[in-house]
Amino acid sequence: MAQYFEVHPENPQQRLLKQAVALLGRGELVAVPTDSSYALACHLDDKDAVDQLRRIRQVDEKHHLTLLCRDLSELANYARVDNKQYRLLKAATPGPYTFLLEATKEVPRRVSHPQRKTIGLRVPDHKVLLELLALHGAPLLATTLIAPGETDALNDAQEIRERFEKQIAAVIDAGACPSQPTTVVDLTPMGAGDDPVVVRQGRGALAVLGL
Repeated sequence: MAQYFEVHPENPQQRLLKQAVALLGRGELVAVPTDSSYALACHLDDKDAVDQLRRIRQVDEKHHLTLLCRDLSELANYARVDNKQYRLLKAATPGPYTFLLEATKEVPRRVSHPQRKTIGLRVPDHKVLLELLALHGAPLLATTLIAPGETDALNDAQEIRERFEKQIAAVIDAGACPSQPTTVVDLTPMGAGDDPVVVRQGRGALAVLGL
């Protein structure tokens, strides 16, 4: 049965977050709250955990997974970012946006897009998740928690525990999240002087990006 960590949304108990970090370090999957719905997260370098994450979501290697980062300086270690891209990132982070960028060598090849060599990255605006990332000391690999065959992201921690208790190790309950996923924007065309491409309109407003 999945462990259930009920934490305060503004002042999360460090003891509980450290337990979740320990599970992630052992290659377990943890459902985490974000500013755009719950997400399923795992350690970036654990192949078995990444495979399990994809099995639960029923997505293949061409589906972009996302690195949850603490800030832009951490994000820049895992993606190639030019000046124009950086200005756009700075305007929209932290917030409910996922950006597709060319991955650096810090990203294991098995988690980037097999043809494009790109990865999704975001800096969430969520107190609990940012504290979890700080305790973990590195980005987490994640995907929006959408049940197979459904289109809506899950935003209720208790429901997630009931539906996935045999597939994941823990759920961090910080209260209900928004039910909209992130807005996904492909920034790679900017490298050739073209405009960014909106892949998915989600919770993040396009006006913030000037689109």
